Parts: sequence; C-alpha cells; structure tokens
Amino acid sequence: MSIIKVNNLEKRFGDNLVLKDINFAIEKNEVVSIIGSSGSGKSTLLRCLNLLENPTSGQILYEGKDILSHNFDERLYRSQVGMVFQNFNLFENKNVLDNCTLGQEIVLKKSKEESKKTAMELLTTVGMEKFVNHKPSQLSGGQKQRVAIARALCMNPKVLLFDEPTSALDPEMVGEVLEVMTKLAKSGITMIVVTHEMDFARDVSTRVLFMDKGIILEDGKPEEIFNNPKNERTREFLSRFLNN
Repeated sequence: MSIIKVNNLEKRFGDNLVLKDINFAIEKNEVVSIIGSSGSGKSTLLRCLNLLENPTSGQILYEGKDILSHNFDERLYRSQVGMVFQNFNLFENKNVLDNCTLGQEIVLKKSKEESKKTAMELLTTVGMEKFVNHKPSQLSGGQKQRVAIARALCMNPKVLLFDEPTSALDPEMVGEVLEVMTKLAKSGITMIVVTHEMDFARDVSTRVLFMDKGIILEDGKPEEIFNNPKNERTREFLSRFLNN
C-alpha cells in the first residue's frame, strides 16, 4: 500500500482553478521532487497534503485512510507527516533546543529528558549542536533551515514535506541545507520536495513530477524527465538547465 495516494484532487481559490485532476502515489522510502515554474501549483499541492489548504474536491489517502474525512485525526497525521517551510517558521522567542523539544513534549507526550536527548541527536545530525542556546534571530538563514529540519525530524515523521526549502537562502547557504537533505534522502526517509534546485531533483530524487498550470504533466524517474522529457513544455522548462 502506498504511504500517500492522491485521487482526482482539485483546488480552487474563488474562480481560479489552481490544481486540476491531480493523481499520484508516493511509496515508502521514495524521494519525490516536484518541479515547475512559479505559479504552477507546486506549493499549493504540498499545502493540501499537509492540510494547510483544504482541497475543493478529490481524495488524499495516508496509509489507506482518507485525511479529508471528518473523523480523521489531523493532529496525529501532522506529527507523522512533517513540514519544512520556505521561511523556517521557527518560534522566535524560543532557543534552538526549545524549538526542537516543544512538539515532542506537547504532541508526543515525551518527557523533557527524552525530548532533549532526541533533539540533541538530531541537531548533531544537521550540524547545529553548538547553537542550542541561540535564538533564531542569532542564526543565518541556512542555520535556521537546518534547525527547522531537525525540529521536523524530532517528531519521528514517516514522511517529510519540503516547500522550496532553499529559496529564501543566500546562494552560499543553499549548499549546507541541500547537504543535510541529501543525507536524509540516503537514510531512507520518505520525502516530497518542492524545489527549484534542479541538481537535487536530478541527482538525489528517486522520482520527479513536473507541474504546469495546475496539472502534473510528467511523472517519472529523474533520468527520464531530464534526459528524455516527453512533453514539449517540460523540455522548454528544462532547456536552460539541460543546455548548461
């Protein structure tokens, strides 16, 4: 059974149809990159998967259960499907360690000691263990994003969603975040990544979805999408990258 399955998903904002008849499935341990130009519906799709937006119609199944049904446990779902945002969304009034322990204590009901142990292990994984007492305002963008990734991992999620995690970063900080994401991908966690980083999509993903005007135009292995795109619009989008 697929860990996430999307059937006939549509999303409207007023008269504007932003997602049209979206269908795909995500298997455990897959790293799926969603690419496409700005305004193609990528982030809206991710926000629907995380229930930050309510789809207008269609179905999203998580481990076979419809996440849009009235009796679905959204809180449990959000603890198992983590989200890393473009703008970090850290608690500005909390230090790095507290940012990583709070969710564990409140949602997972873990003790302070256990939460701290998990947080320290994961902050070490992302290279941020020396900054535990810093507030977000004292960190660079790349450091904030690495803390945000550690915070998401502290919930022990089955799936991690990334919404353009490097787009708010200065170019020299992009590499440090992509390095952490590449390490995560190799660890086997299921990842869905909305990204403009074509090298990551091509070299790290197990699968790539190309979106245009609210539709998934292509869905395939990175080598298929990058080396032999079937759709003219995909070729056009990738042309600058492919010609480098």
